[in-house]
Amino acid sequence: MPESPYTVSDVMTHTVVAVGSKASFKEIVALMDEWKVSALPVLAGEGRVVGVVSEADLLPKEEFRDTDQGDMAERIKAEALTAGDLMSAPAVTVHADATVAEAARIMARRHVKRLPVVDGVGLLQGVVSRSDLLKVFLRPDEEIDQEIRHGVLNLLPPGDTLTASVDDGVVTLSGALPDRGLLPVIARAVRAVEGVVDVRLNVVYR
Repeated sequence: MPESPYTVSDVMTHTVVAVGSKASFKEIVALMDEWKVSALPVLAGEGRVVGVVSEADLLPKEEFRDTDQGDMAERIKAEALTAGDLMSAPAVTVHADATVAEAARIMARRHVKRLPVVDGVGLLQGVVSRSDLLKVFLRPDEEIDQEIRHGVLNLLPPGDTLTASVDDGVVTLSGALPDRGLLPVIARAVRAVEGVVDVRLNVVYR
């Protein structure tokens, strides 16, 4: 397993179903049902991501089936027949070397549940979803403990007695420090370790 920070390439799904811009409405629905996904990247040329079609893009066709209400954008979606007309574009994407935290921030800010993963020229490499990002919390306590010991506590000045214990992802820092100002820095470094759920402090100062 990699050490922190995890990148998108560590957790993403490499086998991806996608559609071309001319894919029909029913073809899109069938693929979503078959692959149990809520969105599909739309590709052009040799695999460049030009948009994403999601369940939200498809629903207006049912929502406005028996009414003429709705704004112009909603009516256009309701009448669309192909992925090119249905998709949201440009696609919100992420690169494989982005950190898991960066991908999570993009999802939160752009209100999307999954991101196509692209290379430097926009070619599809995979997809990362919310559930993929949560995989970091499956790390065993022993693995988290080892990374904290070797990646954080080993960097402290000689003589510091700070120790860490991990239980169900919750890290407890115990011991003594000579400088109160060190603790926020150490706690921040521990919290940055992938899989840490919370940090608790049981520290005194010499």
